[in-house]
Amino acid sequence: MTEHRKETRYQTQAKARIEGVKEEKILLNDLSKTGCRIECPSIEELELNTRYKMEIIPEDAAKIECFSLLVESKWMKVGGVLYQVGFAIIESPKGEQFQHYEKHLSWLSSQGSSTKGHLHEVPHME
Repeated sequence: MTEHRKETRYQTQAKARIEGVKEEKILLNDLSKTGCRIECPSIEELELNTRYKMEIIPEDAAKIECFSLLVESKWMKVGGVLYQVGFAIIESPKGEQFQHYEKHLSWLSSQGSSTKGHLHEVPHME
């Protein structure tokens, strides 16, 4: 499947919480200015084309406070025993924290495979 993205997506090691969703093991797989993807064992409470408040909990090494995003679910799929859900980012109430985290992920990506956690850009196409 070819992806047509305008914005670079960065892999993350952050966790996420979604308002109204009981699942506690939600991992943020990647993040860009316009969207993100999560991975979790269950998506029972999630519905497509629905807006949610998502709290991002950056990894400790980022030294960045938690921040919230208003997101809308766009797609869902099963990947082995885990579910993946893609979201469009509608709004970032703490935009400054979001920007700091995106810059942190960009810097990690530029460090290549020598960086702990092996964070890299997710390939995209214009």
